[in-house]
Amino acid sequence: MTGDEMRTRTEDTGPGGYAAARLRLLTEEARPGPARRAALAGLTDDWLAALFTGGAGRARGVSLVAVGGYGRGELSPRSDLDLLLLHDGSDPDAVAALADRLWYPVWDLGLALDHSVRTLAEARRTAGADLKVQLGLLDARHLAGDPALSAGLRTAVLADWREQAPKRLPELRELCDERAERHGELRYLLEPDLKEARGGLRDTTALRAVAASWLADAPREGLDEARRSLLDVRDALHLATGRATDRLALQEQDEVAAGLGLLDADTLLRQVYEAARVVSYAGDVTWREVARVLRSRAVRPRLRVMLGGKPAAERSPLAEGVVEQDGEVVLARAARPERDPVLPLRAAAAAAQGGLPLSPHAVRRLAATACPLPTPWPAEAREQLVTLLGSGRPTVEVWEALEAEGLISRLLPDWERVRCRPQRNAVHVWTVDRHLIETAVRAAALTRRVGRPDLLLVAALLHDMGKGWPGDHSVAGEIIAKDVAARIGFDPADTVVLATLVRHHLLLVDTATRRDLDDPATVRSVADAVGSQGTLELLAALTEADALATGPAAWSAWRGSLVADLVRRVAALLAGDVPDEPAPTAPTAEQERLAVEAYRTGGPVLALRARSEPLPAEEPPGSPEPLGVELLIAVPDQAAVLPAVAGVLAVHRLTVRTAELRTLRLPEQVSDDDGDGAVLLLDWRVAAEYGSLPEATRLRADLVRALDGSLDIAGRLAERDAAYPRRRGLAAPPPRVGVAPAASHHATVIEVRAQDAPGLLHRIGTALEKAGVRVRSMHVSTLGANAVDAFYVTTG
Repeated sequence: MTGDEMRTRTEDTGPGGYAAARLRLLTEEARPGPARRAALAGLTDDWLAALFTGGAGRARGVSLVAVGGYGRGELSPRSDLDLLLLHDGSDPDAVAALADRLWYPVWDLGLALDHSVRTLAEARRTAGADLKVQLGLLDARHLAGDPALSAGLRTAVLADWREQAPKRLPELRELCDERAERHGELRYLLEPDLKEARGGLRDTTALRAVAASWLADAPREGLDEARRSLLDVRDALHLATGRATDRLALQEQDEVAAGLGLLDADTLLRQVYEAARVVSYAGDVTWREVARVLRSRAVRPRLRVMLGGKPAAERSPLAEGVVEQDGEVVLARAARPERDPVLPLRAAAAAAQGGLPLSPHAVRRLAATACPLPTPWPAEAREQLVTLLGSGRPTVEVWEALEAEGLISRLLPDWERVRCRPQRNAVHVWTVDRHLIETAVRAAALTRRVGRPDLLLVAALLHDMGKGWPGDHSVAGEIIAKDVAARIGFDPADTVVLATLVRHHLLLVDTATRRDLDDPATVRSVADAVGSQGTLELLAALTEADALATGPAAWSAWRGSLVADLVRRVAALLAGDVPDEPAPTAPTAEQERLAVEAYRTGGPVLALRARSEPLPAEEPPGSPEPLGVELLIAVPDQAAVLPAVAGVLAVHRLTVRTAELRTLRLPEQVSDDDGDGAVLLLDWRVAAEYGSLPEATRLRADLVRALDGSLDIAGRLAERDAAYPRRRGLAAPPPRVGVAPAASHHATVIEVRAQDAPGLLHRIGTALEKAGVRVRSMHVSTLGANAVDAFYVTTG
């Protein structure tokens, strides 16, 4: 039976005909989705219009209006009918009689009804006092009676909403936040509320209201499809349960999935999570834009008075091709994503480190124009990924922005298998993909415990990737980890460590809670699996991060103590003689030349080798491209060389990626009789924070001034820091400074693990000088945003 035939039947037989036609529509016709909702709304429109016409007689100045979900034509099988009987107040008795003729037939059929009878003035006053009423009226749709009256309502309500938006939108945002607090995140719940949870249907209605205010609009890409998907699931849920429910309970998921033609309940949940992710991201972007517009409106009149015109938006550089503007990270005007494959990761890392959101316009441009990364990735790309993963809580929002435009799956194709994948385990509070990011967030707080924070963070991202494949996820994950590690540019040794961490990420907690730790065979089996103290250190941190990211039931003081006990026993078994300070390699010809020149001239000399030049002979073909350029400096042995060099580099906005310092003694035929021929040789890898590298002559001139005390490095750095506003960024773990016991027979080894920052090495060097110690040698590395440094110092 066609829709027209059903309407005719409805008009002929009254409420009974409507009920029969409604039943046939819901059970006999295979018209799911928007078509069925539209047909049901149309069927109901005709029935109510017939009731109105039969009861209104010659009454004038009255109309019947659908509001809320019914006003939008989104009638699910068990949806309420939201109706407003609007009148001009000229004949209250006739309106009351008409209301009875409308409401009672609806109740008689057992349909849920949300109704009101108001004049236009009353409707506006009620909307002004009750935000929920106003939201329902934004979707007002004329059903019967005086169309001019309905049109006047819609015009007045929209005008009121736009005028009051600066006050009402913050109120709406607060309502959304309160609802999310009560009902949770739709995209992570095993039994989600499709309407009330964050990312659900209520949020899509809120986004429509924001768009109606003309102050901001949500990203449209995929939003309508996500809304339709959630409505389709709700329809199937109503039909499966026969109730007006929005909670997708576990016991109904298989039936709902079958009703939608889906494979199983997991496929259903993944579809729901996908839709909720789109809605949640659209909400984040929209509310951020609302806040920006409202701030701008509040500040702009004062600025215009002061400046006599509209001020230009301030742009503050963050990284090469990346700037901050209006509290967001955007691309610099000179940025060329089509020529810079690292730019997406660089922008993401800068945003996360600064605690700033990525502009959706920037992300869309990157997704549309950025060229793909080569395989293996260049070193900078790997470092930027590590920096992003190590940024703590801000990583989540930035990662979601990249994922919303498909950039994550491009960077890591294996991500597609775990994206929005549910975990049917009461211990887990997140989907697989969010659990991986949450583990990286937790691991970021543990980076001071390990010597290789980059490996810890990447292992956190990869440890459950095998859940997208059949079989033991640890075994599948080991294979994935090897592939990903090689693709993003880790060397073979690091790839083995990452694969080991993923394969055995459950080993410590399983062994500690299920095996006898007093049995030597238990400890030996763990030692054989991890292989080295460095891997054990990483595995212990990964175990804790994984458990903390799983949920409150997965980690406790008791479990932590058991794991710590096991780690101590395994470490003792693995412990051997700690090697002394590694012997320096023989200097290259270029290093000897610089050292001789520095000794003979009595001043610093340096060489800056660009990346385009050939790699040194000791780096085999096919090695990952080094990060930055090599800076060789030779200085006659004297005090305060380390803080001077590090300070000059910081002044010139050069980031130190790796650094080595050692003393080189020249042969007697080179040095004169009075000197000992000692020259400090610094072999550093540096990169420009943004912009191009400075000229070597400028670096040398400033280094000469720094060594003779005429360059105020501390003042220059303080002045530059004061010129830029402090960004909230992440709350980095506190630095750890310790002495490595028995690490050297000739020097004291001071280990420093800290958040990398401009001038960090300068401050460390200054502190060591003030302590009256000399740095005999040092080994500095920056892994993502983490500095891991070792200084061999003596008092003489």
